[in-house]
Amino acid sequence: MAEKPNWAEINPPVIATFRANHGQVGGPFVASPILLLHTVGARTGQPRINPLTYLPDGDRFVVFASDQGASRHPDWFHNIVAGPAVQVEVGDQILAAIATVAEEPERSELYARQVAALPRFGEYQERTSRTIPVVILTPSGPGAGARATGS
Repeated sequence: MAEKPNWAEINPPVIATFRANHGQVGGPFVASPILLLHTVGARTGQPRINPLTYLPDGDRFVVFASDQGASRHPDWFHNIVAGPAVQVEVGDQILAAIATVAEEPERSELYARQVAALPRFGEYQERTSRTIPVVILTPSGPGAGARATGS
C-alpha cells in the first residue's frame, strides 16, 4: 500500500481553496462534493477541521471514514465518536450537526451509493480489512451562520 498521506500538510491549502471559492475545490476533488467537518480532538480538546467528500442524502450529509483505505480509522472519526456534536461547513454556510455512525443495512446502502458516484471508494474498501464506517451528519440547527468571505 502507498504511504499514508500527510493530512496536516494537505488539508490547509484545500481548506483555503474551499473557502476562497465558496465550497468549490479543484484538482483531484473537482468532481467531488466537499464539506469541511469541524470537530473537537478526542485527545487534545482542540478544534479540528477536515475537508471530506460527502454524499448528499436529503437534508443530511454522509461522509466516509475511508482514509483512502488505510488500516485504521482517520482521526476525525474518533473525534466524532467522542463528541458527536459537530459543525459542517458547506459552501459559505456553517451548520450545527449531530454525527451518527450508520448501522446495517443503511451503512451498506449508503456506501454502495458513494461507490456508484465515486468508484475510488470501492478501491478504498478493497485496500483495507476493516469495514469503512459511514457517518451521517444531520443538521441540528444553525451553527456559526454564514462564514465571512475574504478571510
